[in-house]
Amino acid sequence: MTRLELRGVSRAYPGGLDVLRGIDLDICSSERFVLLGVSGSGKSTLLRVIAGLDPPDTGDVCLDGQSVLGVPAERRDLGLVFQQPLLFPHLSVEGNLRFGLRVRKLPEAEIRLRVTEMLARTGLEGLGARRPHQLSGGQEGRVALARALITRPRALLLDEPLSALDAPLRRDLREWIVTLQQATGTTLLLVTHDQEEALAVAQRIGFLQNGELQQVGPPQDFYQRPTTLAVARFFGAQNFISGLQDGAVVHTALATFQAARPGHGPVTLMIRPETWQTGPAAVNTVYGVIRSATYAGAHWVYVLEVSGLTLVWHAPTAARLQPGDALTLHAPPDACWPIPDEAL
Repeated sequence: MTRLELRGVSRAYPGGLDVLRGIDLDICSSERFVLLGVSGSGKSTLLRVIAGLDPPDTGDVCLDGQSVLGVPAERRDLGLVFQQPLLFPHLSVEGNLRFGLRVRKLPEAEIRLRVTEMLARTGLEGLGARRPHQLSGGQEGRVALARALITRPRALLLDEPLSALDAPLRRDLREWIVTLQQATGTTLLLVTHDQEEALAVAQRIGFLQNGELQQVGPPQDFYQRPTTLAVARFFGAQNFISGLQDGAVVHTALATFQAARPGHGPVTLMIRPETWQTGPAAVNTVYGVIRSATYAGAHWVYVLEVSGLTLVWHAPTAARLQPGDALTLHAPPDACWPIPDEAL
């Protein structure tokens, strides 16, 4: 469908607060791209710049290689869905779907065909005559997405459309969004603060922190190969050990670790809590005492004290250990990911 490109995009609020700082980003045609970050990181501002609702202070926004800086929002042909569905309350579901098509002055026969097709594609058959107040939250969300897609936009921009829904409904709708995007081939940019949602939807993720893109890549890289400590923490890493790396070896106060990649200099070693294994090994072995044990359903969470440092182990439910128990753990080398201190 459409390729989105950002070149050096910056924006500041009145008073000099930098919200976006020199953003460079390519989103491929027909790609599902998720822009992820905490509240205030600049995610929604970047989406509004792409949509044409806010102008950048510097930089360029291109669609299929053509700058759209001078093109108003209504002429960029982009579908936009906000956190709230913002349906027209006085119109039926069909009326909401017809609205954008009538504005574009499509023939009535074409409008009827598209509405029928979209109701079927989004599972809204039989609901066309209902008003928004007669719909569930999930149905409202689907109508909002259907209304954005029915005009066949060049790309679809979603600004946290699932955040107001309860967890089971969010899971259902994000799966539905992936299925719908695959069926239509529409380029999709989703903004969210939910890392589980990002992992479930994205083909690629961009992590935004303080107005800067810290990492862009496939979801598995964020979980297993973060480039900064902020990314690692956002994706649930809990074990960080300072050390000095020399090739593939990291020397720390706890032990000598074989790392997943070579390097040199001061690093922080990230070891995800579920990757620890019981018992000693030639390298990557630590000895600790359990300070707390918490049942988490699929696993136990054990907090250990190891030479004055706190480490966390997510253990199988079969493990039944108690506070005060001594424990020996080791981590496979491919689970020991060094983050250079200059990247922190």
